[in-house]
Amino acid sequence: MKKIVLAFMLMIGVAGLALADKSTLKPYQNGNWSSLIKTANGAPLVIHFWGVTCPSCIKEMPQWGSFLKSHPNAKIVFIQVDDVSTESMQKMLTKANLENANNYYVAAPFDERLRYEIDPKWHGETPTTILIDKNGKASRKTGLIHFQELQAWMAKGS
Repeated sequence: MKKIVLAFMLMIGVAGLALADKSTLKPYQNGNWSSLIKTANGAPLVIHFWGVTCPSCIKEMPQWGSFLKSHPNAKIVFIQVDDVSTESMQKMLTKANLENANNYYVAAPFDERLRYEIDPKWHGETPTTILIDKNGKASRKTGLIHFQELQAWMAKGS
């Protein structure tokens, strides 16, 4: 009986670890944009949209990992937009040293309503970074980010 209880406890522990690994990925859905913006509490906020199947994103994500490591207090949110498995998302985040970052994935199809809520002029191309200054004014940068410019923007308190 003790062996069965120990085996059961071990299975629960392993299942808990597997769930813990996925807890870094939170679902992002239509209607979440305003609540996500409020998490900045008046500080500059960076929201980066990326995709597992985006070649530029694959190249850039490790640079985001390095940037976040050297700027641990930066408020940066990563939102994955491809319709892929959470395992492939997690694998890419781990490879980029972003597994402990503030990570989301689009839980439903990345459609016009979802994009319109974020920025009515955005067509959903990745990578895209939205910079929100301390006053809540947003500016969108499509394509690879220039990390020196990002650092200057953050240092200025925007």
